[in-house]
Amino acid sequence: MASGTGRNLERKVPGTLSMIRTFFVAMFCAAYVIFCGPLLIAYSFVTRSFDLMYSSTIRAFRVSLWLGGVRVRMEGRENIPMGACIFAANHVSNLDPPAVSSIVGRQVTVMAKEEVIRLPIVGRALLMAKMISVSRRDKASAAASVEKALGYLHEGRSFLVFPEGTRSPDGRLREFRKGIFVLAIRAGVPLVPVSIVGSQLRQRKGEWKIHPGEIIVRFGLPVDSRRYCLAEKQILIDEVHSRVVEGLPPQQQPSP
Repeated sequence: MASGTGRNLERKVPGTLSMIRTFFVAMFCAAYVIFCGPLLIAYSFVTRSFDLMYSSTIRAFRVSLWLGGVRVRMEGRENIPMGACIFAANHVSNLDPPAVSSIVGRQVTVMAKEEVIRLPIVGRALLMAKMISVSRRDKASAAASVEKALGYLHEGRSFLVFPEGTRSPDGRLREFRKGIFVLAIRAGVPLVPVSIVGSQLRQRKGEWKIHPGEIIVRFGLPVDSRRYCLAEKQILIDEVHSRVVEGLPPQQQPSP
């Protein structure tokens, strides 16, 4: 009986610590948005420079991950090309964007859902930082977003995208949607496969609590989209998909 009580206590203690860590993360993020957000927006508006806003946000990401007890390990840094590119990653957790952007070593633009852009302060900051709002219901708006993204790529900005379209419910890689690959072919930029390992264990889909541990971000060999025409986009999709699979453990690879 005593041993059973001890095991129950062992299970409760890590859970309680996770809740405490998550509380501190939430308080830090709220304070950053409320107190730093308006000042950074005003500074960016006056100076027409978004560098300070971006670098401050990356630091906030790193602090949040640290408060949550999450370590991010990077592999394959040598596979990241010098110029503009599109980082195509699997998506299993809300921690994926901060985990990747905090270590990639350059400014990346994210195509965010329109619901995120509507958030007060946060949405305004994202738009000023050249993030792109994507509508899943309005085709005309979605087409305009693609054209805007094409312009940013031509300016030399890189993108972080999740071609699955949403988070995987079971952690396994799913099929990729075509839109981002059409964009890559039109822009003629390389696609860098990114395999995110373990983030589904740090924060599961539908769960707010953060569990301490490690996230591995693996950058695979880039795929040159200039070798493909629009009629061959499915070949390009399959190539990038297979390279993301190569960097994933068996439990995150697609089901047989």
